[in-house]
Amino acid sequence: MIFTETKLQGSFIIDLDLRQDTRGFFARTFCINEFKAHGLKATIAQCNLSFNNKKGTLRGMHYQTPPSQETKLVRCIHGAIYDVIIDFRPESPTYLSHIGVELTAENRRSLYIPDRFAHGFQTLTDDSEVMYQMGDFYAPEYSTGYPYDDPAFGIVWPLPVSEISDKDTLWNLFDSAPITA
Repeated sequence: MIFTETKLQGSFIIDLDLRQDTRGFFARTFCINEFKAHGLKATIAQCNLSFNNKKGTLRGMHYQTPPSQETKLVRCIHGAIYDVIIDFRPESPTYLSHIGVELTAENRRSLYIPDRFAHGFQTLTDDSEVMYQMGDFYAPEYSTGYPYDDPAFGIVWPLPVSEISDKDTLWNLFDSAPITA
């Protein structure tokens, strides 16, 4: 695997190191030792799959508060997404900064998201599937989020939103409900 740290310390784009021959290729997508060597949490508590019917579908910006914080390793296994993370670590020099990364079935890229980051994505194609490896279990009592279009973050999404859950339209703005701890 090829680890490239983003401008948000502790978050990484991970590209595959392909071993190719006439049959195709083989590549490692996860290795505890390699993750630990980069200082990353290597625990996988659960794996999730998200299927999205329509191009423009938006999920996020989701966040899980302490004591049940989640690291995530996100990969698009069919179609394409624009994946966005926001740094919510008050001690970080990139606090409240965000990045967006295109993850596609073709580029086979994944994004490692540390705990205390919000996460969301928008589908760039119909029938997109996203695989998540989670570092902790989902705990609904610690689950929260912010609007995808919250002016506090200034995220520019690539497409108009075609689908979004009711829950994701009801989050409070960051300025009225900032994250604590």
